[in-house]
Amino acid sequence: MSVAQNDFRNAMGCFATGVTVITVDQDGEVHGMTANAFCSVSLDPVLVLICVDHRARTHAHLHSRKRFGINVLRSDQQAISEYYASSVENHEQAEAAGASFQRTAHGTPVLQGGLAYLECRLHSTQAAGDHTIFIGEVEDVVVREGEPLLFFRGHYRKTSEAQPGSPASAFKGSE
Repeated sequence: MSVAQNDFRNAMGCFATGVTVITVDQDGEVHGMTANAFCSVSLDPVLVLICVDHRARTHAHLHSRKRFGINVLRSDQQAISEYYASSVENHEQAEAAGASFQRTAHGTPVLQGGLAYLECRLHSTQAAGDHTIFIGEVEDVVVREGEPLLFFRGHYRKTSEAQPGSPASAFKGSE
């Protein structure tokens, strides 16, 4: 039995996610793409994964450069997400959307002012349908204060005021 792509997309849209911009340097130019297919894989070694469509411009740059940044966006960075989700790659428009970058010691471009960034070295890849799963070994992490930009059912969202409840540390994973 085959699942209709639209039904699959609607079901996946029910899973609220944070929003990231994947950044990579290629010949001194910053290339990037918006992604919400991002998750942690392992604590030892520290690994994360991102899923990238084979047709995405950033796909080839990730393969060739082997280093990338994962930038977790703040709630006020929707314009940056929208720019990197488009097929246009005009650096002046990126700046107009609010994107400015700093370089890590390894030369990886990371967004200034994001909620967090993870600098990764490519660990491995796995072809999976029309996407490639890129697994990165995290070599540096910076976390800042703020609220995340969220994506749910095809729309950007912001968190409401935090409600008292169990601390996140109460979650122990799969036990």
